[in-house]
Amino acid sequence: MFVLVEMTDTVRIPPWQFERKLNESIAEELNKKLANKVVYNVGLCICLYDITKLEDSYIFPGDGASHTKVHFRYVVFHPFLDEILIGQIKSCSQDGVHVSIGFFDDIVIPPESLQQPAKFDEAEQVWVWEYETEEGAHDLYMDIGEEIRFRVVDETFVDTSPTGPSSAEASTSTATEEVQKKEAPYTLVGSISEPGLGLLSWWTNS
Repeated sequence: MFVLVEMTDTVRIPPWQFERKLNESIAEELNKKLANKVVYNVGLCICLYDITKLEDSYIFPGDGASHTKVHFRYVVFHPFLDEILIGQIKSCSQDGVHVSIGFFDDIVIPPESLQQPAKFDEAEQVWVWEYETEEGAHDLYMDIGEEIRFRVVDETFVDTSPTGPSSAEASTSTATEEVQKKEAPYTLVGSISEPGLGLLSWWTNS
């Protein structure tokens, strides 16, 4: 679930922090910049693990701050494919079951990856597994707040870096489109379409 990623960055330390230890100031600046941010094709940054190398610091004309090239390792949330995770159902929609693991909410289990046969209950706004028994079909509801075990089957990174308008004519239309659809920079796709996966309550009693 969590990996250590080696990174390199140039950190700017303002003059009023010169009285502090350099490592402390750099660690604080790196966490300000990266913690709880998604790095494209890397994952969700959690916290600084350690600093492996500090290069020489420089002060440039017109700027009293120091600039130091830093080599460091960062703790990143980036589950590998086929990893089994446990989260909580945040909401349900026609697009599938939306899951949260507390610090990360952009997880979706599409309808085709649910235990089959499944149907969406419009009245309750939840997905239902129509579990077949000897006595007939038994509806198992995927209620909001329930703990769910799922397998990571895919991931999607979206580059959300700001881009300039392509033309003056399209600027107004693109601005309204961006407001309407704000894509998540990092999304996980899960599956529960195999024995042992799904709500924990389904599998507790033998």
